[in-house]
Amino acid sequence: MELSYGNLALKLTIGFLFMVIQINLFGKSNIAPTSAIDQLQNYVLGGIVGGMIYNSSITTFQFTLVLIIWTLIVFIAKFLSNHNVYFRRMIIGSPKMIIKNGKIDVDLALRNGLSAADLSFKLRTAGVTDISNVKRAVFEQNGQLTIIMNDEENIKYPVVLDGKINTDELEMIGRDPEWVEARIKEQDLDIADIYLANYINGKIVAYTY
Repeated sequence: MELSYGNLALKLTIGFLFMVIQINLFGKSNIAPTSAIDQLQNYVLGGIVGGMIYNSSITTFQFTLVLIIWTLIVFIAKFLSNHNVYFRRMIIGSPKMIIKNGKIDVDLALRNGLSAADLSFKLRTAGVTDISNVKRAVFEQNGQLTIIMNDEENIKYPVVLDGKINTDELEMIGRDPEWVEARIKEQDLDIADIYLANYINGKIVAYTY
């Protein structure tokens, strides 16, 4: 079957519209991926559009149906990752404290695929020349390294995200969910009503929906 330029133009238009819809529906983070879901969303969507528009055996209806199915899969995955801690850890992962008080957790770094060369490069990029001056270095889900030096003040620790207690961060600061709940109740708030809560200098600053 010969390629119809009219059909090709229609598929390109549909593909463009679905890209715009996904970017606006799921947020702008997938433009600069911050998680595995964002990266997979871009890779697969690009593969669907790039691989199917030139295939004349695939009808416009089939092409559109595949895009709808993929959009639903991404929507469900993002919904679950925002509302289920265990699913989020499985799909997106969790931040890991690679350096604490100037000491490298070598086993943790290797388990997360961070070689000594990669760690050294990330530290140099951040302007760190002496690891002993690093108070905390967290290996984020997107592969970036967040570094906090010993002389930094007013460090913010996100203890509540999207109405859920951030247990990964609590482990890093030596607190537990019960402690967070007690501090939140003192402010006459409920965890589910909080968009973001930061732990700053012994106090919790909450931002509600």
